[in-house]
Amino acid sequence: MIRVILPPHLRTLAKVDSEVKLQVEGQATQRSVLDALEAHYPMLRGTIRDHVTLQRRPFLRFFACEEDLTHEPPDAPLPEAVASGKEPFVVLGAIAGG
Repeated sequence: MIRVILPPHLRTLAKVDSEVKLQVEGQATQRSVLDALEAHYPMLRGTIRDHVTLQRRPFLRFFACEEDLTHEPPDAPLPEAVASGKEPFVVLGAIAGG
């Protein structure tokens, strides 16, 4: 079971608490986790990744085990602590401005 923490605006859209638990088929990667998240919560399709390219949306970042995984390849394995459910995969809304 993979634990995923969503930013407040996506929690509201999906009508969930801060953390969701997902069953991921195969290896735990950014792609497999986001595929499972969008399959279970279809209202999130297009909010984290572009509908067509599946590229991460600007101003969203991915973290796990206190590491920024935002620019890691989408099919790179996530840390074992995330795959085992000990640590969450975090989708974080970034802030910009001046």
